Amino acid sequence: MLEARHTMDAPTTTSADNGTSGGGGGWFTPRKNPTAPPDSDARTADRPAEGRRPAAIRPVGRPGAASEGPADDTSVPTDGASRGAPDRGEASESIPRSAPPAAQHAPSPAVSSLATAPSPGPVPTTLTPTPFASTVAPPPTAAAEEQVPAQRPAPMPRAEEVTPTPAEAGSPDAVLIRRAMAEVAPVSDKVTSYFYALLFVRHPDLRSLFPAAMDTQRDRLLRALLTAAEHIDNKEVLVDYLQNLGRGHRKYGTRAEHYPAVGECLIGALSKYAAGVWNPEMEAAWVRAYTTISQVMIDAAAADELRSPAWWYAEIVTHDMRTPDVAVVTVRPDQPYPFLAGQYTSLETPWWPRIWRHYSFASAPRPDGLLSFHVKAIPAGWVSNALVHRARPGDIIRLGPPAGSMTVDHTTDSGLLCVGGGTGIAPIKALVEDVAEHGERRSVEVFYGARTDHDLYDIDTMLRLQQTHPWLAVRAIIDQQAHQQLPDAVRAYGPWNEFDAYLSGPPGMIRSGVNALRDSGIPSDRIRHDSVEELVAAGS
Repeated sequence: MLEARHTMDAPTTTSADNGTSGGGGGWFTPRKNPTAPPDSDARTADRPAEGRRPAAIRPVGRPGAASEGPADDTSVPTDGASRGAPDRGEASESIPRSAPPAAQHAPSPAVSSLATAPSPGPVPTTLTPTPFASTVAPPPTAAAEEQVPAQRPAPMPRAEEVTPTPAEAGSPDAVLIRRAMAEVAPVSDKVTSYFYALLFVRHPDLRSLFPAAMDTQRDRLLRALLTAAEHIDNKEVLVDYLQNLGRGHRKYGTRAEHYPAVGECLIGALSKYAAGVWNPEMEAAWVRAYTTISQVMIDAAAADELRSPAWWYAEIVTHDMRTPDVAVVTVRPDQPYPFLAGQYTSLETPWWPRIWRHYSFASAPRPDGLLSFHVKAIPAGWVSNALVHRARPGDIIRLGPPAGSMTVDHTTDSGLLCVGGGTGIAPIKALVEDVAEHGERRSVEVFYGARTDHDLYDIDTMLRLQQTHPWLAVRAIIDQQAHQQLPDAVRAYGPWNEFDAYLSGPPGMIRSGVNALRDSGIPSDRIRHDSVEELVAAGS
């Protein structure tokens, strides 16, 4: 997992705050048990699990009447709020809750359609799945969707990290989609601003449910949609990502009827800034792609309603300052919280309502049900500073569902090479505990990296684990003393071709670590790490 998950925490998105988190007040008061919101049934499944189709909307495409869209280069309204801090937070943003859900239906076969996108067709008039061959097929016969939490493949790479695909490669729809993306790439900033301005002008009721400071969140939703569309042919990775994203968006209050609004404004922004290549066939391709993407997310969220709440309340029970800027925060959720060692969750504090940040679990599942997180306060880090310097036992926070693919495969006996930098040691510790609890004696090699010995705040815990388990080796790599970066030190101790690798730490360490491990003979499909950035792929 990237260290960003543990640290970067400027505003990103809204939560399902039941109408009480806006303005100065929060959705609960610190150190007091939260009162049940009027619509607290949103946390549990009170509706059938069938997926929901996006509701029909006005024809998509270029804005029609002047009143329906902003002028060129219209900036996103900020309601007078100050600019947000830099962020590498959540993967993408949701559109908050409004009306009751649209008509229910049987789960769509959109998942199976991703691999074979249809050829361009006539321009559809609505963003409903029905007219498109990409979402119409015999009812699925597969077993019910896997229970949460699940071990999932590594996420897809950001668009800028992916080796460029030839413009004319892939399905006909993929070719048209990439052609449009190439056209808007030089003006992506304008596309993003216009997209949000269009969304808030056409759907002003949604604006108050987004963060007041939009700078740090403004490109996430659009970028995630564009990258997902670009990878529309990559069924294996894309479907898994979208399903996980759809489940995670439940905590924001996202409903099926919100997707058409986003799709309509996406098409509107693209058609404006890709006017040089835009045509009816290209618009039809984008509508098909977006409809399929949104349907996968809708179906996953609907199925998830039957087995888990949208969020959990959790009380802080201990707050342990390890350094002046690092705290180990342990919480007790209000109901059982299922997860796997190596996964992470999103977290919301009472001091910054509607702002969620990712943090990795610092231990394997415990019999007492407690959850621990390692948090480093960073400059301008709203949530991290609140958790480190303001939170105290008795405070109540909210947790989203577990996510992440950096979990141990207990069906093999391969050795584990675990590389953790900074607070990235948190999920590495959880993986070690997981191996120990399964009674396995497979070799586990841990490299704990830090800039100074002062930053090795959890080294005593790791050394105690090493003393208890003879199959565990822990090596501390201090940059200032070793005069080399952590990935270089790992390479020097190789070869590692018989190991499964796990990396967690700052983004730069992840990138160089993956390269070092590949050079050491570990295949890409045996290198696991999680990224908080949009759509990010294994095997890139």
